[in-house]
Amino acid sequence: MRLVRFRFGDRIATGVLDGEGIRVLRGTFFEDPLPTGEEVAAADVRLLAPVLPSKVVCVGRNYADHAAEMGEGVPAEPLLFLKPSTSVIGPGDPVPYPELTSELHYEGELAVVMGRLARRVGSPEEAANAILGFTCGNDLTMRDLQRTDGQWTRAKGFDGSCPLGPWIETDLDVGDVPIETRVNGEVRQSSRTSRLAFGPVALIAYVTRFMTLLPGDVIMTGTPAGVGPLVVGDEVEVEVGGLGVLSNRVVEG
Repeated sequence: MRLVRFRFGDRIATGVLDGEGIRVLRGTFFEDPLPTGEEVAAADVRLLAPVLPSKVVCVGRNYADHAAEMGEGVPAEPLLFLKPSTSVIGPGDPVPYPELTSELHYEGELAVVMGRLARRVGSPEEAANAILGFTCGNDLTMRDLQRTDGQWTRAKGFDGSCPLGPWIETDLDVGDVPIETRVNGEVRQSSRTSRLAFGPVALIAYVTRFMTLLPGDVIMTGTPAGVGPLVVGDEVEVEVGGLGVLSNRVVEG
């Protein structure tokens, strides 16, 4: 099932994407949403970020090839950092090039969307049951600030630094699907989720030892090798097998 948030005229609504139509839902994805009986054409709506998380938990160096290109190894435990809720934008939204940087980089990722509150998750089954579904994400990074700041709050937490979308897929096994990032149609990153050092279930168990995850929170699982710069005018696409394509254009800040 493909869950979407969308704008239709002056309304913002949620729904289930089914072919070329969207079945409109009443309420959120997390409160037993019911169909309203209304259906709209997908071509007539603008898709929004599929979820508005309270926080985005990100994982660094979770692919060995990316860790190597950063001059590091895969850590013994997940390397975590946070993006604020204000970093989230949706598919098709413009990415303003931040004035603070001269090195804006893309990082295509598989993103996990939580479906229920999770605290001190004790088993793989419990972790899996807490997942609503999956979507595509882009961990946009001001690489020069990441090097100089000594911590990553500015480099990775700026407004618009977390594109998500285009939808949440609830019925996909993401254990071994392709992940690819393209800039202006040229492939820059290409890997498979089977190469993750720590998969979604392990990450949920680790994070919830010390941090409560709320419904709608997002875990960005890390990026493979091939990260690189963007310039104004670039169209960056992140595609994860079965999850569609997340596309955003870089514009003047």
